[in-house]
Amino acid sequence: MPKVKEATLDDLMKEPGKAELVGGEIVRMPPTGFLPGFAAMRILFSLHEYALAHRNGYAVGDNVGFAVDLPGRKSFSPDAAYYVGPHSGMKFLEGAPVFAVEVRSDGDYGKKAEQEMAQKRADYFAAGTLVVWDVDMLGVEVVRVYRASDPQPPDHIPPGGCGRGRACPCRGGGCRWRICFLTTFRAKAVMPDLQTASGE
Repeated sequence: MPKVKEATLDDLMKEPGKAELVGGEIVRMPPTGFLPGFAAMRILFSLHEYALAHRNGYAVGDNVGFAVDLPGRKSFSPDAAYYVGPHSGMKFLEGAPVFAVEVRSDGDYGKKAEQEMAQKRADYFAAGTLVVWDVDMLGVEVVRVYRASDPQPPDHIPPGGCGRGRACPCRGGGCRWRICFLTTFRAKAVMPDLQTASGE
């Protein structure tokens, strides 16, 4: 039986919708619902404000490809991200983002989905990502924060976020980036200092 030719990044560039290159195959991702899309948008807006203020990287939105070179994965396409490398014009960005956001859609629940998300987080960390957010609009915690330095167990950002009387997910404070998910989910989220991640 002839060996099936593996898909390439060039093939991925021709895909009409959102997809990633995993295990030599193009893995397509269906459109999402309102709440996941709204969450990703709010996170992206806050990242963009941070990028404008600090000028140490780029806030990157949904459906942008990041080219990586892992044994079982050649790209990522997070729902939102922060990237500190050079921009790539019309091509995929080279390398993984320092911060990646994966917002759960309606189909991202159950044992199989959890296994796939755990593997993807491991891939992110292997490629150089420092922090991954698992945003769960149906969950009690809302955001699970995974770090390459300590991927298990995650920190949690509950509704109400981190404020007086609450433990700060940044471990020791020093948070420089906060976002408010507005009235739809009434939560504040915090991530580690992006200036440190960008080498400033």
